[in-house]
Amino acid sequence: MNRVLNISAYKFVTLSDCAALRESVRSRAAALELKGTVLLAEEGINLFLAGAPGRIRAFVDELRADARFADLQPKESWSDAAPFRKLLVKVKREIIRMNHPTIRPEQGRAPAVAPATLARWLAQGHDDEGRPVVTLDTRNAFEVDAGAFDGAIDWRIEKFSEFPQALRAHRDELAGKTVVSYCTGGIRCEKAALLMQREGVERVYQLEGGILRYFEETGGAHFRGACFVFDERELLDPALAPVG
Repeated sequence: MNRVLNISAYKFVTLSDCAALRESVRSRAAALELKGTVLLAEEGINLFLAGAPGRIRAFVDELRADARFADLQPKESWSDAAPFRKLLVKVKREIIRMNHPTIRPEQGRAPAVAPATLARWLAQGHDDEGRPVVTLDTRNAFEVDAGAFDGAIDWRIEKFSEFPQALRAHRDELAGKTVVSYCTGGIRCEKAALLMQREGVERVYQLEGGILRYFEETGGAHFRGACFVFDERELLDPALAPVG
């Protein structure tokens, strides 16, 4: 059986030609018989695609030929069948909706922590300066219920646009701690980290590449359960294999 390569990637970068870019991306992905979703907005690109490995990598290489996407680093996983039924390429107001237009990651990223570093911090119980470390889950409550880091802070939000209000309600709980925000692939925790900086949280990092990169590079140490993904696989274990 020929296995299917699944990729997810995002990049916050100013795009002024979303309509034209939508047509070129859709045309090329369709020609390669890829399935999944590509979201485009003035703030960047967010994609989830599946297909034959050679075709997926050809698509990524062509996307990287555009200087705006030259450093795109997709996260990869494998399945026996494509977990998407069709190809969708859409232009949206935001590639991840926060309803907070002043938070624009393309203007400067929040500090990031590598998966291996976070695993070490969690094992020793503090960061390299001796500060207590907490992980903050920026995903929806039902995703958290499928799996999360041990002891993660979970504000039980139902959608990411609720995060700013939750932060205002709970900000004082983060005082004196090193806060590592995380999500599935990095896009939500990046915006969340920038907002926390803006709101005065002193020491904030985003988990580089989210849970999927953490699984890939650490095997899932200090994470309980599975990672929910928005496709027909639904749950991935720390080996990035579908659960069940």
